[in-house]
Parts: sequence; C-alpha cells; structure tokens
Amino acid sequence: MNYPLTYIHPDAKIAENVVIDPFTSIQGNVEIGEGTLIGSNVTIMDGARIGKNCKIFPGAVISAVPQDLKYAGEDTTVEIGDNTTLRECVTVNKGTTDKWKTVVGSNCLIMAYAHVAHDCIIGNHCIISNSTQLGGHITIDDWAIIGGSCAFQQFTHVGAHSYTGGGSLVNKDIPPFVKAVRHPISYGGVNVVGLKRRGYTMDQINRIMELYRWVYNKGLNTTQAITAIDSEFEPSEEKSIVLEFIKNSKLGIIKGATMLLLGEPVEAE
Repeated sequence: MNYPLTYIHPDAKIAENVVIDPFTSIQGNVEIGEGTLIGSNVTIMDGARIGKNCKIFPGAVISAVPQDLKYAGEDTTVEIGDNTTLRECVTVNKGTTDKWKTVVGSNCLIMAYAHVAHDCIIGNHCIISNSTQLGGHITIDDWAIIGGSCAFQQFTHVGAHSYTGGGSLVNKDIPPFVKAVRHPISYGGVNVVGLKRRGYTMDQINRIMELYRWVYNKGLNTTQAITAIDSEFEPSEEKSIVLEFIKNSKLGIIKGATMLLLGEPVEAE
C-alpha cells in the first residue's frame, strides 16, 4: 500500500507488496524487494538496493552521498540484505571508489540513530545498538554484536561472534569470538554466552579460550603468539579463523587487560 503523500520516482523498482507510509521519498535508481515495510519520513536515495522482508523505521536515510570530500559523484550503491531492520533515524551512506558499495547483510538489526558510513561491509546476523557510529571502510563479520553509543575509527575490523561493550571507543581490530570492553578498549575474555547460544560445543569454546590465552595471557607479543599457536595447536577451524584474522589485521588487535586472569576453562552445565 502506497499513500498519496508518498513520493516514488517512476523509475524505482519496487515489489508489489511493499508497504510505504506517508511522507516518504524514494528516488529513481532504487530497488526494494517484496514484503518490505517502509515507515513515514524515510528517504531512500539513488543507489539503494533493499532486500526482501526488511523493516525501515521512520526517519531513516539510506544511500545518501558519502561524507567524504574525495567523493566526486561516482555511481555507487548501498546493499541491504533480506530480513534486516533499520530503526528510527538510522543513516547508511553509499560507497566510494574504495569498494563502490556499502553493505548491510541479512538478518541484521541496526538500532536507532546508528550511522553506517561509506564502504562499510557488515555481515549477516549482526546487531548494532543505538547511537553507534561507524566510520568509513569498516568491516564487521557475521554474528558480531555492538553495544550502544560506540564509536569506531575508520578501517577497523570486527571479528565474527564478538561482543563490543557499550560506550567503547574502538581504534584497533577486535578479533573473532572475544568480548571487547573497558576504557581504553581491551580484551575481556571469550564471548562464551554468545558462542553457547550459537551452538558451539564446550570443546570448541575451551579451544578458543586456550588460543586467546596464548595471545593475551602468556606475556608474548603478537608475532610470538602467532608462532606459538602455529606450532602448539592441532589444526582446527577455530585456530584457522583466529590466526587468519590476527595475521591480516592492518591496525593491530586490541590489547589485553592487565591484572586480570581471563579465559578460564568452562565446565559443561
């Protein structure tokens, strides 16, 4: 259902069963999949590609030009996957020539007043809480959870299944499976609760905790920890994920907390 006070450019490609509330504006180079609900006072600009069964709440702005002075009007996009919710006043800017697109994956929840800047790549099943601000070129892997009012420096990388505590200022990469907390932000142990919810076994969780014990609790620098893990641990999916992330980190990973014994083995309940 499209109300009379809604503006929809005749070139926009919108599935028949999309619901668009009054006072919303949709420009021409836009595609919206079936079953999507768009609230009032939403602005969807050229380059938006929105999947099926999404929910866009009032005040959101999707595919506005990047807040990047180098942007020269190139034809870039915003891609939003299926079943994703953008709450009130979320802003998602289109890409630049770096990646040519900004991506929010499927089954994500982006809470009110969050900002996703140009060339960010957000995976599937991610939660980004209220008022979190993502600078440009950030990568957030699947199942990551970001607490409210966080601020991320551009080019940071957030690993899969990680949890970032609310109010964090993030200027280093957050490895997969961990909790990133405190001020300045640092390693707060393995995200045990999240991993249990996603079906990880106790053996897998304890293997991850042992990996990070070598990274953070053995007094080794990052290079030494990588060498030790390579030689001391049998091959496993968890080992491969952790090592690949750390080896490819461009900003360096978050530091370890001091004066705390973190990552004790978990007993099965």
